[in-house]
Amino acid sequence: MSKEVELKLELPAAGLSGIKKLPIVRAREQEPQRSNQVSVYFDTDKHNLREKGLMLRVRRVGQRYVQTIKASENGAAFERDEWEADISGEMPDLRLAKGTALEALGKKKLRKQLKPLFETRVQRTLYRIGDNEQAIAMTIDRGRIDSGKRSIPLCEIELELQRGNARDLFDVARVIAQTLPATLGMKSKSERGYELLDKKDDAPAKAGRVHLASDASAGYAFRAIGRACLKQVVSNRPALMKADPEGVHQMRVGLRRLRAAMSLFSDLLGDEQTAAIKAELKWLTDELGPARELEVLVMRVIAPTKKEKARWPGLSSFSQELTQKRELALERAQDAARSSRFRSLMLDIAAWLEAGQWRAPEDALARDRGALAIPVFAAAELKRRFRKIKKKGKHISRLDPRSRHKLRIQVKKVRYAAQFFESLFAGKRAAKRRTRFLAALEGLQDALGDLNDIAVHEQRMEALGLHERRASRKRAFAAGVLTGHEDARADAAMAAAKKAYAELVESKRFW
Repeated sequence: MSKEVELKLELPAAGLSGIKKLPIVRAREQEPQRSNQVSVYFDTDKHNLREKGLMLRVRRVGQRYVQTIKASENGAAFERDEWEADISGEMPDLRLAKGTALEALGKKKLRKQLKPLFETRVQRTLYRIGDNEQAIAMTIDRGRIDSGKRSIPLCEIELELQRGNARDLFDVARVIAQTLPATLGMKSKSERGYELLDKKDDAPAKAGRVHLASDASAGYAFRAIGRACLKQVVSNRPALMKADPEGVHQMRVGLRRLRAAMSLFSDLLGDEQTAAIKAELKWLTDELGPARELEVLVMRVIAPTKKEKARWPGLSSFSQELTQKRELALERAQDAARSSRFRSLMLDIAAWLEAGQWRAPEDALARDRGALAIPVFAAAELKRRFRKIKKKGKHISRLDPRSRHKLRIQVKKVRYAAQFFESLFAGKRAAKRRTRFLAALEGLQDALGDLNDIAVHEQRMEALGLHERRASRKRAFAAGVLTGHEDARADAAMAAAKKAYAELVESKRFW
């Protein structure tokens, strides 16, 4: 077994024309190694290997066949256990699975169920970069992933660490990203192949589950959680670029989850790098915000009134302008996601998670906090934050919109924390309590979100209805009617918030 430490960059095929301009390529004297490779990926019809975080492939290079087994914890994008062996033909040889992560699945039964699911055909160019202290294999793969019925293009650069440390990988990646339109990739070829089978390639990506071992440290847990959040952000870029509103929403969810994780583990993160990451995360969140807010406004407020347009003077022009603003906001979000600033931020977050200052703090208290067992850390954080929600929520009906919004953020953080730490409290009794706790949290978050949306929608509609260039009685009337509709929902939303808060207080702790 070896530990594969790898960083992936994705880019359009046209971007490869700038490869020879890279300083790390120009400085080389040796010619790159080129080959054509066909890799076939195997699994069962029920995708048992995928469910266990395993990958099995057979790669043909010339007359040689190489069997590879990979295992990743929490879908880790940068580190995976890897077992390779030469085999005699194109079908897997499970006799060589002894001592690998595949062995525990039962070789006899598995051998009968395995079948080829998809394949990759690539033209590979390999550059070897480094010196006596570091060695990195830079591989450029260009080709296609094919499931038989469907196929998608593949163009990526893989940087595999062979000698040195993780910082070296990110240094090389930054050099590449400064010259080429390369974006951090966090999906393996096998993940993209399964998405092709499921017809979910470039689909919006929801948050993935995080498994934390009970003997893990708080620092290790934060890195695992951070990786999962970053993967959600990166994975939603294709959907956003296709103007899918859900892609905008899920990218924002990934950003919120990452920011919530940074808040939960703030005692470990008191360095300058973290402060810079926070500032850039806020920038990206602000760039995506208007697109999501206007999408919600159109779908929840404008769309239900379409049948009544003829009876409401000014509603048609009001709706049209709002739709145009939504489209402009979506273009703004897309511009942010295709910018060099976005590409740099994704690499900076990955580098910070894997080799940032926070991982070797000078402060002894921060070191001790990072070494704390994650079950102890999780229970303390959940208890402390839940106590704040109970205290503030007692007077929920008397809170002004700003205070309600702050309470909603606190609720959201506890909900994310409960999801992050789910695997640490996995007993039957704890699972039942956690389900009820999360349901109450979600209900309270939704109700407070409704109240916040109502306040935001009223402000936006009032501004639109009284816009100086197009101000008219008809537009003002339409804005007033829609505002009234939103205001009428406030009582129901407040009642739902009170009910959810009562259920939350009554629910038993699962930690």
